[in-house]
Amino acid sequence: MKKILLLLAIALISSNLYAQDFVDPDKSPMDAAFFPSQAAKRQFAKTEEQKMALEPQIRVLYSRPSLNGRSIFRTTDNRKDGITKLGESWRVGANESTELLLMKDAMIGGKLIKAGRYSIVITPSENEWTVHINSENDGWGGNYSHKPELDLVTVTIPVTKDSKSLEQLSIALYSPKNDNTVHLKIGWGGTYRAELPIVLQ
Repeated sequence: MKKILLLLAIALISSNLYAQDFVDPDKSPMDAAFFPSQAAKRQFAKTEEQKMALEPQIRVLYSRPSLNGRSIFRTTDNRKDGITKLGESWRVGANESTELLLMKDAMIGGKLIKAGRYSIVITPSENEWTVHINSENDGWGGNYSHKPELDLVTVTIPVTKDSKSLEQLSIALYSPKNDNTVHLKIGWGGTYRAELPIVLQ
């Protein structure tokens, strides 16, 4: 009798698992930024040398929220006033924490960060952002999961403005001087652009 009940329970659980519907597409789709920027397409390189030159060195995984007529930052606790609050930790995206994958050791803010997976969190103010590189990399949100005691380095970077407005949060990785210094560039709306230098070792 116990065996029959156990088999029935397993069958019931299994049928429920297979009966689950697919979830609807997320409003903030996940995206990836690579350095080099064409690293994801390296399999299409024509020569081995070109393929080697496109080996990924940094990857950022993040979800891209849209403005949809909203302000980005607010000074109040009312979420209708903006997406995230100035002075509070923010995940630099939506849903899961934004992930920084270093394929090589790197210097960030004068500190050596070993190759590995990390999260990026910022604490924004109007004219500068404090960037936290954190060892917790499977959290949800920014202010929900950010544990300051797990910060490996914090760096304050200036915020600049741009005439081009970006509806979706955007992240890019590029080397301004084509050397081992890579800038992690964050942009959103028409008013916020910020760059974090990462020096590959």
